[in-house]
Amino acid sequence: MKLTHNILAIAVLSSLSITTYAADVTIYGKANVTVQSSDDGKGSFTEVKSNASRIGVKGTHELEEGLEVVYKAEFQVDLDGDSAKGDSITDRNQYIGLRGTFGEVLLGKNDTVLKQSQGKVDLFSDLNGDIKNLWKGENRMADTVTYKSPKFSGIQLGVTYIAEDSIEADNAYSLSVAYGDTKLKKSKVFASVAMDSEVNGYDVVRATVQGKVSGVTLGAMLQTQERIDGSAEMDGLMVSAKYSVNKVTYKGQIQTANFKEGDDQSGITLGVDYALAKSTKLFAFYTNFDLDSQVDKEYLAVGIEYNF
Repeated sequence: MKLTHNILAIAVLSSLSITTYAADVTIYGKANVTVQSSDDGKGSFTEVKSNASRIGVKGTHELEEGLEVVYKAEFQVDLDGDSAKGDSITDRNQYIGLRGTFGEVLLGKNDTVLKQSQGKVDLFSDLNGDIKNLWKGENRMADTVTYKSPKFSGIQLGVTYIAEDSIEADNAYSLSVAYGDTKLKKSKVFASVAMDSEVNGYDVVRATVQGKVSGVTLGAMLQTQERIDGSAEMDGLMVSAKYSVNKVTYKGQIQTANFKEGDDQSGITLGVDYALAKSTKLFAFYTNFDLDSQVDKEYLAVGIEYNF
């Protein structure tokens, strides 16, 4: 089964690359691997870890003036070779849709608009310091229809509808309103407000802002969440900052999760990146989680990332 899955994935990517003359097709990927000392609460150990390394194909195909097909097929590749289920290739965002003057409609498996609303504020996404380790809402859902409006004065509306897919399940949705550019190249500030309703068993409200002040990129997120039955209420705050000098970028991030029942959790991550080229960087980070009702966790890592 593993071999068949891998062959099929490679065949799909190969066949799509052959038809590049018929559409705007991009084959892309990211390899991110660390050597790290990890302590999940039972003692430290050394590991080589692949951090959401991926390969994919995406593109557009113009149907007529002002209307085009949009598509993506992305796969996660565990470069360390020790994936939990023995399957080194797993699905990530995979969809097809239409884009035009009305905006964009996508069908398939996709990040919810609440997850997308974080922009680039989480400086340690896909690493041990990722905000998903303390908060809910980082959902990539199957059976989705996602709509994003055109931008009006920099403001864009988004909605993700998640079909129930069975008699026993319920529909869910995610909503967002965002302003600006997530890369802070077309606007000085990025800001968003988003909410989930009954997505993966939780209701979530999240507000995000990021901007540059005197060369320092500062970001903040506020979140409230609870299970759909009203339990596990939590309020959380995350702040991040990064500063670049020549090829070196210094980064820091603090996150809290305070539960109504009295369980206080927090995480802090410090890191540094060194750019070897536009496509490649060396990096290091230290993450520590202070968890009231669980054992504390700690990670120290060095790694390399290559984008193509």
